[in-house]
Parts: sequence; structure tokens; C-alpha cells
Amino acid sequence: MPDENEHDSTSSSHKVATDGGVSDVEREKEIDYLDVEINLLKPATPFMRDHLRVIWLGFAIWAVTTFGPITATRLAPDVMTSQIPVIGFPLHYFLIAIVGPSAALILSVWYARRRDQIDEKYGIEQPTAATETTDTVSDDAAATDGGVDE
Repeated sequence: MPDENEHDSTSSSHKVATDGGVSDVEREKEIDYLDVEINLLKPATPFMRDHLRVIWLGFAIWAVTTFGPITATRLAPDVMTSQIPVIGFPLHYFLIAIVGPSAALILSVWYARRRDQIDEKYGIEQPTAATETTDTVSDDAAATDGGVDE
């Protein structure tokens, strides 16, 4: 069987196409998200991949901190129901009552910071509420009952 592949580097018949040196930020700006199929198992853009990675990691941490103590109590009740010498509560109670909610709070702060970092990386700006106030009151301002002041 003859080899039909050309391996000559001087041949100009086969050129390798490049992305033109486009950064992830520029590539994200060019994507029309209305035409992109959303697939949670195979994200279409780098932004979606980074964001999905953060979501899955956060979900895994949440699942371990929420269901870990319950599962450990079911599998090893002697260890989990023993008294903690310092505070006098059973270990499973301490983990469920203190560690679970604390982990959820820390996880929400972690997610907000990671999401801000991803937004900054891809040049996405979140809209901020305009808090401009004026000292002058217009003549057609609405009254508190919904009508117009006379």
C-alpha cells in the first residue's frame, strides 16, 4: 500500500491554519451565544468551561460537607456518636450543626470571588445600579399613593 501522505516541509499545498493569535477575551466577544448549543458535559467556550469547572467543584465540596457527616454516622455510629471532650457534644451533631452551615457560607463567598475572577479574566463587566440622586424635585413627581402631586 503506497504512502499518500506528503511529509515534505517545503510543500505549500498543505498549510496549517492558526487562530490568528486571538486571546480568550477576544474569542468570547466574537461568539454569538444565541447560536451556541448549551451542553453541560461539553461546554462550547472557554468562559463556559471555566465557569462549569467552578460549579462542579463547588457542588462536590457542598455534597461532601452536607452528606459526609450523615454517611459517616451511618457507616461508623460508634465513632460519630462519641462525645467530643472539649465541648461535650457528639461528633456527628457538631459536624452537622456547625461545619455544614459554615461550609455553605464559606462556599458561597468562594464562588462569588471565583466568578468575579472569571468575569475579569474574560473582560465581562457586571452592570451596577446607578445611585445618582438629585436635590431638585420635578413638578411631575409621583405622590406616595400613585397619583400626581397637585
